[in-house]
Amino acid sequence: MYFPFFFDPTMIMLIPALLIAFYAQYKVKSTFSHYDDVYTRANLSGAEVARRILANNGISDVNVKQIGGKLSDHYDPKQKVLNLSQSVYSNNSIAAIGVAAHEAGHAIQDKVGYSPLSIRASLVPAANIGSSLGLPMAIFGFFIRADFLIMAGFVLFAAAFLFHLVTLPVEFNASNRAIANLKNNSFLTDKELKGAKKVLRAAAFTYVAATLVALANLLRILVLFNMSDD
Repeated sequence: MYFPFFFDPTMIMLIPALLIAFYAQYKVKSTFSHYDDVYTRANLSGAEVARRILANNGISDVNVKQIGGKLSDHYDPKQKVLNLSQSVYSNNSIAAIGVAAHEAGHAIQDKVGYSPLSIRASLVPAANIGSSLGLPMAIFGFFIRADFLIMAGFVLFAAAFLFHLVTLPVEFNASNRAIANLKNNSFLTDKELKGAKKVLRAAAFTYVAATLVALANLLRILVLFNMSDD
């Protein structure tokens, strides 16, 4: 079965996953924005909370730094740096505290040797290549009737999907560690803690959505392979 070059008949498979992804992005931005305007009773900034959580967990080799951008917060295990965006670093809102604690959760994972974090880090090179080349290679293989290219694309993109899959336990575990530390150290009141949970759940949903999009694309490649034999 042949199609015009510009038409990929499997694109419709992406629609449900993309709708979920768009909603997830809306949800995390709206939830963060709401709780970024709600300040905590303890009046501690995100950076202060992150440093205290690190200290309470015996972590002294991780620096907490401010970076640009919004929602660009991340932990760098290679450089041992906990990077916080400006609105999180210096803010004492519920959203800022929740995000800072989450990133500190990643540092705790690194310290205790949480295996999914190491697995995810090892998958980064293959995932970058797979996400860039896998799907285009498979689609090109479909149009020129080259099954080996489709399967090569499948193998490459499978690495990207695996990265997304391993990311889920890493992110959920970091959030659980964050909530536990915020609660045990009384950084937030019970009411504030509920708000932080909402922020972290919304953020986690974006990773679920990204995994669904990756899965949809992986299934697209399999469908292309089957269609190429028709």
